[in-house]
Amino acid sequence: MSGAPPYLGGGHQERQRRPIRFLTFALIVILAFGVLGSRIFYLQVVDGRHLAAQAETNRTVLQAIPATRGLIYDRSGRPLVSNVASFSIKIRPVDLPLSRRDEVVQRLGVLLGIDPAGINEAIDLNPGSNFDLVRIAQDVPEATARIVAESPDELPGVQVVVETRRAYANGPLFSQVVGYTGPINADQLADRKDDGYLPDDLLGKAGLEKTFEDVLRGTYGSELVERDATGRKVQVLSTIQDAIPGASLKLTIDTKQQKYATKALQWAMKTVGFKRGVVIAMNPQTGEILALVSLPTYDNNLFAKGISNKDFGKLANNKDQPLLNHAVQAWYAPGSTYKLVTGTGVLADGKITAHTRVPTYASLRLGSTTFYEWNHRGWGACNIDCGFGHSSDTFFYQMAAKLGIDRLGYWAKQYGFGARSGIDLPGEVKGIVPTNNWKMDAMGQPIFPGETYQAGIGQGYDAVTPIQLINAYAALANGGKVYRPQLVREVIGPDGDVIQPFKPDLIRKLPLDSDVLKEMRQAARSVVTLRHTYNLVDLPIRVAGKSGTAEFGTRDKQGRLPYSSWFVGFVPKNAKSGSFTRSDSNLVVLAFAYDSRTKGNVGTEIVKYFLQLHYGIKEDFRNFDLLERGNFYDSN
Repeated sequence: MSGAPPYLGGGHQERQRRPIRFLTFALIVILAFGVLGSRIFYLQVVDGRHLAAQAETNRTVLQAIPATRGLIYDRSGRPLVSNVASFSIKIRPVDLPLSRRDEVVQRLGVLLGIDPAGINEAIDLNPGSNFDLVRIAQDVPEATARIVAESPDELPGVQVVVETRRAYANGPLFSQVVGYTGPINADQLADRKDDGYLPDDLLGKAGLEKTFEDVLRGTYGSELVERDATGRKVQVLSTIQDAIPGASLKLTIDTKQQKYATKALQWAMKTVGFKRGVVIAMNPQTGEILALVSLPTYDNNLFAKGISNKDFGKLANNKDQPLLNHAVQAWYAPGSTYKLVTGTGVLADGKITAHTRVPTYASLRLGSTTFYEWNHRGWGACNIDCGFGHSSDTFFYQMAAKLGIDRLGYWAKQYGFGARSGIDLPGEVKGIVPTNNWKMDAMGQPIFPGETYQAGIGQGYDAVTPIQLINAYAALANGGKVYRPQLVREVIGPDGDVIQPFKPDLIRKLPLDSDVLKEMRQAARSVVTLRHTYNLVDLPIRVAGKSGTAEFGTRDKQGRLPYSSWFVGFVPKNAKSGSFTRSDSNLVVLAFAYDSRTKGNVGTEIVKYFLQLHYGIKEDFRNFDLLERGNFYDSN
């Protein structure tokens, strides 16, 4: 028996729903395309101009135009610093894939001959953003620069840039004065960003390059440039503002005098074997520095070309501190040269007259302490000429006691000790002038009487810089005017016009009678005529001055201290026959030999040699017998 197929039901309803689904889908598609079409119409027609301008902005950028850095000349117009074109290698970190960084850094290290660790350090210490170029190497040979420029695939993110670097004509001869430029760091960029400095800028790091950074740098310009997708410049679209070159400096220093000073100091260092020294020559009538030498030194061209970490480490770790300008950035005990302060004070305060005679002794006893005369004999009864001329310690112990520490400190400060001289070099230190207030602040107790004795002869807490000491003797030589020492004679604009002429900068006049200074000048001449400086009196020129022996450090097995040597001398305007009753000297010279320990005063021999060179004296008056090394301590 056959049955009918089972009834499934609903077939008619399903066929009715299919058209509805298709209609709904079609409506959705139409609406979607409508929305998209409207948006496209809006973007292209309504907002097209705005977006086109935005796109143009994205491929153009306002870029700084570096200004040409000003030059530096010596007193006679000889160029000391110039600008030369060179190739630099830079990296834009954002364009250097992290996965390839080690590979690229290693390859660059081989090409450039530098430690890859230094390249990584430069990238990591980049003061700007990852979009800013980072300088990796300077003064790269042209052949190497071409290899780098032609290897964009092997060296992604690496660019060759042509820029100028500083060239220092005399290198070490002027490095302590001129200084050098170097890459800006993060802290410096933060301080100077508002002044237009860029993350890959170079700026003055030492010497006059640092002090006169704002003058030398000039004013950066700006230009609108087009860049490609990688950030490289395609073309300059327009110059918005031209760069204005920096001004140049003409120094007070003369190259010939600088060479004389260097020659004299190097001779003594080689002969004796001491490692640090200073020679300064100055015109006391104006404060102009004619020569300033601090040894050991360095070649600032190493920095201009991009000094390696290894070479910098050698300089920075050298115990004799070649990167330090010992003329202004370090202080030392002045020894007997400080007796100028004590002598001036007792005369000015009326404690003695020029004719007062005071007994000197082999030693003086103060409490349980014995204070010895340097020759352990004394000089009999001495007036100021005798006391200063023989550099009698017991004479000046008594003078210091008459003054007291605070009046001694007062006169020291009048001469400029205990304060920066204001010389146009960075990092100048103040030194120390001991007073009761100073010791209370530093140690919580007043000065003891024995410390006053020591202060009167330039020992104990006294600490001065060579520039302070020569400036004090310049004030003695010129009749009491304390000038700010200056190294820059003129500032010259980019058009060659002098925009800042030289002008002596008077700080103060010493508050004392001119007769006091006249007496101290004659006493300084006695130092020479009494042959305290041996044969200095035999030179065919007239010299006055003061030597000094300054103890410091730790005693040896025999209980003796190491010591340094000073001499400061000045010459009258008429060098052959001038009088020291007049204050017309136009040359004062200082020499300092750290840890010299010579039988005689090597500072005197250095100044003597400089004067021979300066005045063209053919006969050699240097006393080589006095330069025997050893801890003699028999000359102040």
